[in-house]
Amino acid sequence: MESSRFKVLGEFLKSRRERLQPEQAGIPNSFGRRRTPGLRREEVAILAGVSVTYYTWLEQGREVAASKEVIESIGRALQLSPDERLHLLQLWSSEKPDVPPPGTDSVNSEWQDIIDQVAYPAFIANDRTEVLAWNRAACEIITDFQSMSDQERVLIRIFFVNPYFRNHILNWGEFASNSVAVFRSYYDRHTGDAWFRDTVERLAEECEEFGTLWRLHDIQQKKASRFILNHRAGELAFEINTFVRLNGNTDLHFCIYTPVTGTPTKHKLKEFLEAALPLMTATLVLPQTVVVIIY
Repeated sequence: MESSRFKVLGEFLKSRRERLQPEQAGIPNSFGRRRTPGLRREEVAILAGVSVTYYTWLEQGREVAASKEVIESIGRALQLSPDERLHLLQLWSSEKPDVPPPGTDSVNSEWQDIIDQVAYPAFIANDRTEVLAWNRAACEIITDFQSMSDQERVLIRIFFVNPYFRNHILNWGEFASNSVAVFRSYYDRHTGDAWFRDTVERLAEECEEFGTLWRLHDIQQKKASRFILNHRAGELAFEINTFVRLNGNTDLHFCIYTPVTGTPTKHKLKEFLEAALPLMTATLVLPQTVVVIIY
């Protein structure tokens, strides 16, 4: 596990180095023809104030000791984004108290009750993007989770293998790159988990676009993102809001597709769901009385 962590750390550093151009780092391009993209290792070492040998060992995935100050200095030299800096520190730290056993495969029945009360598409997934619970709106708007087996109900595969999403998500480029960058942060977080490795290898073979995005090694923490869908109900614009650390479990994510303010999505969604789900019932409990309203 420890060697896997250092290997992933080295791969991440290399990907960020190759992305950064000399002129971006304030280095005059006057050292002859460059055989590799981005900065040279010695240039990163100079910018970070560490020896070339030390930085080279880090990139090679060797198990070398490094202080937090050194890692942060390397992060600044590579001009990492806030999400990337956090990811780098997580890879560097040998203490992993918040990383749960991979693949939480069930949720409490009370969480299903909560999801069912949400008027918008909603589901609970884990770091593997396995969907564990969902409401009827999610089945009607996103995909029919109910008809899938547990093995099929994996979002990262659903979005990239099913051509429907590439053809109907109107902001596909943005959505796809964000999805892979978030999934990459989960993959690196669970170093040594064979499920992630096998899933990525299989998906990269099946989908060239996924493989191209994966090799960029972009990282993004889970945050609100847009999902614009050409649906039978019309054009629907959602903001995906995510609540993490459910009951202290960092492997679980509660995702709600909220209609974007200022668009007709909320109205279209309401009309479509009322037509699609005419027998939905709401139960109002009063003292000594149960009133069932059918609408």
